[in-house]
Amino acid sequence: MSTVEAVITSIQGLSASSGDLYALHDVLKGAVDSLRTDSELQLSTLDQLDPSKHSLGYLYLLDVLTYGPVSKEKVLLIARFINACDAVQIRLASEKFVSLCKRFKDKVLELRDPLLGVAPLLAAVRKVQVSTKRLTALHPDCLQLCLLAKCYKAGFSVLSDDILEVDQPREFYLYCYYGGMICIGLKRFQKALELLYNVVTAPMHIVNAIALEAYKKYILVTLIHSGQFSISLPKCASTTAKSSFKTWCTPYIEVGMRYNDGKISELEAVVVANSSDFEKDNNLGLVKQAVASLYKRNILRLTQKYLTLSLQDIANMVQLANAKEAEMRVLQMIQDGQIHALINQKDGMVRFLEDPEQYKTSEMIEIMDSVIQRTIGLSKNLIAMDESLSCDPLYLGKVGRERQRYDFGEDFDTVPQKFSM
Repeated sequence: MSTVEAVITSIQGLSASSGDLYALHDVLKGAVDSLRTDSELQLSTLDQLDPSKHSLGYLYLLDVLTYGPVSKEKVLLIARFINACDAVQIRLASEKFVSLCKRFKDKVLELRDPLLGVAPLLAAVRKVQVSTKRLTALHPDCLQLCLLAKCYKAGFSVLSDDILEVDQPREFYLYCYYGGMICIGLKRFQKALELLYNVVTAPMHIVNAIALEAYKKYILVTLIHSGQFSISLPKCASTTAKSSFKTWCTPYIEVGMRYNDGKISELEAVVVANSSDFEKDNNLGLVKQAVASLYKRNILRLTQKYLTLSLQDIANMVQLANAKEAEMRVLQMIQDGQIHALINQKDGMVRFLEDPEQYKTSEMIEIMDSVIQRTIGLSKNLIAMDESLSCDPLYLGKVGRERQRYDFGEDFDTVPQKFSM
């Protein structure tokens, strides 16, 4: 009996129970080198197996068959396997499954057909993920394909989970960066800001390209969502980030400073002067959205000072071309729920109103309840993480060493005697 025949027989006979699967796993690991050199192993060999029942064995054979150049036929075969495989079985060889999925993603990108890989990688993330709180090595790849295929809603479904467990920093950087870009595509700027904030404030000894690009988008999304810019990074950001970002992101910081001044003409002048840099970074569209948001911010400021204004006065104060453009922008803001106002078409007057929301409808109560429940859940997770960390031998050992560095002994007197009270 040849190696391939023996392996097929083992796969068919040892895929039924969990105990047999561990034995099968040992057989497959021992047969990998022989399978790589066995000419009898062909794609047709896989016809003897059911990818949903024999997932572990199918994975090993498919991994060997796709180790070299991957044809379109093999790409489609991998896609079918990912969708059909059993999660319990492939988790026994999760590293091999991840490697196969990454190979699949690379080939999909090579074929310039990212849409082909979206559904399989979405399925792969859920199958390899032991807990929804855990970030896998496939999360960034899945989001990258969703981004390139412009399947933003599919990508956003992956971002709905609160990630609390991370193995590799780079995977976390890419997850938050791609996730932030997907949220920008969906105009969910608050969620985008949260994800980009995670990259910008993550611990780092050397500034990496991902964090740098994230900070550029972080500035622009902050302007669009919050309407103000602070040159100071949050306190939790690393010293390296605080010193390096200012050097490498000068055009974006300049945009933020001019935005804070509220003068459209000066902001547009900065954008024109640095348009080549923004275009090179693929951020010119986002910069234009930031400029457009300043018109809205300036109109919003008027609602805090005036009860009524003419459309022509709004156009003059906000530096718009004419009353018609002012009317279109005010109407758009009313439609988006950013302001509450009535426009009198006869005399061209705008009357600003108070927010009619009383925050006592059933829909609003449901929203508040969901936010409260999520906060309670996050609080419980933080308490559990704190308890786990406080019992971690590595952490306790490090804390003990740090204390010894600053332990000067009982003979050290912190206050000189002549200053004693």
